[in-house]
Amino acid sequence: MSSTNEATVIHMDDTTGKAPATAAPPPAAAPAPVQQQRKSGGGVPFILRSGAEGFRRCMAFVDLLLRVAAFGPTLAAAISTGTSDETLSVFTEFFQFRARFDDFPAFTFFMVANAVAAGYLVLSLPFSIVGIIRPKATGIRLLLLVCDTVMVVLVTAAASAAAAIVYVAHEGSRRANWAPICMQFHGFCQRTSGAVVASFLAVLVFIVLVLLSACAIRRQR
Repeated sequence: MSSTNEATVIHMDDTTGKAPATAAPPPAAAPAPVQQQRKSGGGVPFILRSGAEGFRRCMAFVDLLLRVAAFGPTLAAAISTGTSDETLSVFTEFFQFRARFDDFPAFTFFMVANAVAAGYLVLSLPFSIVGIIRPKATGIRLLLLVCDTVMVVLVTAAASAAAAIVYVAHEGSRRANWAPICMQFHGFCQRTSGAVVASFLAVLVFIVLVLLSACAIRRQR
C-alpha cells in the first residue's frame, strides 16, 4: 500500500498569491503632552523667589527694614538731646544753676550727627526700594555702601564723644577736681544717657547695613 504525504493547504491570496499578512496592532496612543512648568518664580511671593536674584531681593528687603528700624533711635537721640534742659534752684529762685545740651560742644555735635543720620535714613529709603525691584543694580548698592560707611563713622564719633561727657557727669573726675552733677541734674543726665544708648544701637544697625550691602555686591560678581 502506497503512502501519501499529507499536503498542508495554505490559503493563498487570490490576487497576489501570497499568504495574507497578519494585521499590525494599532499604534499606541501618544502620551498627552506634559504641561509646561510654570515660569521661574510663578506662584511664589515676589520677595521669596528662588535663585541668586531672589536671595539678593531678600537682602534688599531686610536692608529696607533695618533702615526703618534705625530711623527711630537716631531721631529719638537727636530729640532727647535737643530738649535736655534742666534748671536747679539753690536757696532762692534768683540763684540758679542750669544744664543745657548746648553748654557742651560734644552734645551739640551729637545732636547734629543723629539728626543728619535720621535725615539720611529717610532719603535712602527710595534707593533701598529700588534695590528690591532691581536686585541686580550694583550702582545703587555701591552708593548705599559708601553712604552707610560715612554714617557709621559720623554717628560712632558723636556717640563716643557724648558718652565721655555722660560718664564724667555721672562719675566726675578726681584728678581734675570735677564733681559729678547727675545727683543734682538727674533729669538732664537721664535724657542724655538714654540718647547715647539709642545712638549706639543705631551704630549697630548701620554696621549690619554695611555688611549687607557688601555681601550683596559680592554676590553680584
